[in-house]
Amino acid sequence: MRADGESLTQHKELSVKNAILAVLAGCSLFTLFGCYHRGDVETVQPTRVEELKTMQQSWRGVLPCADCEGIETSLFLEKDGSWVMNQHYQGRKAPSMYGSYGNWARTADKLILTDTHGEKIYFRVKGDALEMLDRAGNPISSRLNYTLQPVNAALPATPMAMRGMYMYMADAAVFTDCSTGKKVSVASNAQLERDYAAARGTDTKPILLVVEGHFTLEPNPDTGEGVKTLVADKDAKFIADKHCGN
Repeated sequence: MRADGESLTQHKELSVKNAILAVLAGCSLFTLFGCYHRGDVETVQPTRVEELKTMQQSWRGVLPCADCEGIETSLFLEKDGSWVMNQHYQGRKAPSMYGSYGNWARTADKLILTDTHGEKIYFRVKGDALEMLDRAGNPISSRLNYTLQPVNAALPATPMAMRGMYMYMADAAVFTDCSTGKKVSVASNAQLERDYAAARGTDTKPILLVVEGHFTLEPNPDTGEGVKTLVADKDAKFIADKHCGN
């Protein structure tokens, strides 16, 4: 009986030890799985896109130029996600002033400008300033100055080639840009309104407009807040049988 009792006791102790080992092994496996799982989650996190301040911001500086004295560059970011850039190639004969525009976005460390042709321009934020990056979005290894400093300035009046859907109704015109998808008001222009009426015929509908123009901020008559507005400068042409997609 004693031998049987000792055998039973040893059997119970062995069972307890095995249970403890199984629990420890399970905990270790759970911990290991948890670590790998957490690492996997961190790996697949997408690049976080951040917004700049919800207000117009502007910067200016003279960027290096290979065949001129320097490129005086003014960059304007607007709260609707669009940007306008004006560049003056110093020391060149006319035309030496060029304008461009498009949409902007920001990651944790970069500002990405996409122009109307789909080309990208990269900057990185350095305090209140912006430093231009290379075409791949990497820092430029150079002793030259690629920095734009913050300034308070008006939008440039340099004409830019634009293409979008124009509609005039209830004494107000709206232009929806084909490349950015942004809608802006259009400054009063009697000739533009007459040409639109002739192009649309009897239907009140948007008509494709190709024009050279620039943006300005016009005060809202009720609030006084600046409203982005397109000013048609020259070469305005309505194309009744086409749209942004064709």
